[in-house]
Amino acid sequence: MNKNESRTSQSGLSRRQLLLGAARTGAAITLSQILPNEFSEAFAQNVVKGKEKLIVRSLRPEDLETPVGLLNTWITPNDLFYVRHHAYAARVNANEWKLTVDGEVNTPLSLTLDDLKKMPKATVTVTLECAGNGRAFFDPPMPGIQWEKGAVGTARFSGVRLADVLKKAGVKAVGKYVALNGADKPVGKQPDFIRNLPMAKAVHPDTILAYEMNGEPLPQIHGFPLRAIAPGWEGAYAVKWLAHVQVIDKEHEGFFVKTAYRFPNKQVAPGAAVPPENMEPLTGLVVKSFINAPAEGTSFKPGKVKMGGFAWAGESFITKVEVSSDNGSTWKLAKLGKERERYAWQSFDYEFTITKPGSYLLMARATDDKGNVQPVAPHWNPSGYLWNVIDKVRINVEA
Repeated sequence: MNKNESRTSQSGLSRRQLLLGAARTGAAITLSQILPNEFSEAFAQNVVKGKEKLIVRSLRPEDLETPVGLLNTWITPNDLFYVRHHAYAARVNANEWKLTVDGEVNTPLSLTLDDLKKMPKATVTVTLECAGNGRAFFDPPMPGIQWEKGAVGTARFSGVRLADVLKKAGVKAVGKYVALNGADKPVGKQPDFIRNLPMAKAVHPDTILAYEMNGEPLPQIHGFPLRAIAPGWEGAYAVKWLAHVQVIDKEHEGFFVKTAYRFPNKQVAPGAAVPPENMEPLTGLVVKSFINAPAEGTSFKPGKVKMGGFAWAGESFITKVEVSSDNGSTWKLAKLGKERERYAWQSFDYEFTITKPGSYLLMARATDDKGNVQPVAPHWNPSGYLWNVIDKVRINVEA
C-alpha cells in the first residue's frame, strides 16, 4: 500500500498521526485550564459540539474534516459539513450586526439582516471545498492543515445576490474588485482574513450573501449571520460572519490575497521554490472525485462489489466518471446520479463482479464538460492546494 492509497494501516498509527495526537493532547491539557467552560469541555472531549462525528484537525480555531464514509448524500447535513477557520469563530448578535458596504460606491450602505431579507431571495446548491483538501497526500509534504479527503461538502445556500447589494450602493466605474471581511478577529499577529472577488464574479447572479444553509438559519460555526458564496470557486472565498463589503479599484494588498491562496502559473518540480511573480490567485475548483464506499481495507466474498462516490468540477459539469478494479488497465463507465446542478457534485456508482480472491485497487476518475480529466500524478505546489489525483481504495476479496 502506498501513501496515496491511505494514511493509515491496520498494523498501527503512522508517525505523523502520533505526533498530531500528542500535540492535540498537550494542547487540550494546557488550554482547558485557561479557556471558558464551553471550550475546555471541547478540548477535554476532543470534539466540537454539534460536530461530534467529524475528524478534528484543529480545535482552536476549529478545523474539522468529514469522514468520507459519511459523505453519502447529495446534500450534506449541516452537522456533517466540514469546518475551516483561520481565526476563532465570531459570535455575532444579529440584533446589533450590520453589513457595511462602502469604498468605490456612490451610496455607502449599512444594512441589517432584516434589510437583506427584504431584498429578492436567491438559492444556489454549491459544493464547497477547502483549497487544501488532500494536502496530506502531497510528497514532499508541506505545512498546513493535513486534510485528507473530507474538507468538502454540498449545501443549499439562500440569501441575497451580491449584485443586488452592489447595485443598491452604486458601484463607481473605477471599482474592479470587491473585498470581503468577516467579524472574526485575527489570532495574535495573524493578518486579518480578507479576500476579494473580481467584479465579474462578484456581480454574477449566482454569487450570493447567504443567511440560510439547507433551509435553516446559517449556523454560527458556518458564519452566522451572513457568509459569501462564490459558487465553483475554492472555499476561502466563502467568507464567514461577513461584516464589510468594500469596492476597491485594484486587488487587495492583504496577506490572504497577495501571498496565500496562490498557485504556480506553470508546472513545477516537487519541492521546488516558486518565486512570487510565478504565482497567481486560485479561483475555480478542479475536476475531482472521491470514493465513499467501500471503505479502505474492506473484505468481500467473491462476487458483487458495489462502489460509489461523488465527483465535481467547480464551475463545470461532470460528464462522466470511469472506474477500474485492475490498477487502471481497463476502465468502465459508472452510472451518474439524477441530481445535476452546475456547482454541485454528482454521485456515481458501479457494481464490479470480482470472482478471484486477492487484493484489488478500486479507482475512480472524473471528466468535466471542458475535457479536463483527473490526473494520475498531482500538480505539486508549495501550499498543497487542489489535490485531484485519481482516487483509490484497496479492498480484499477472500475465498
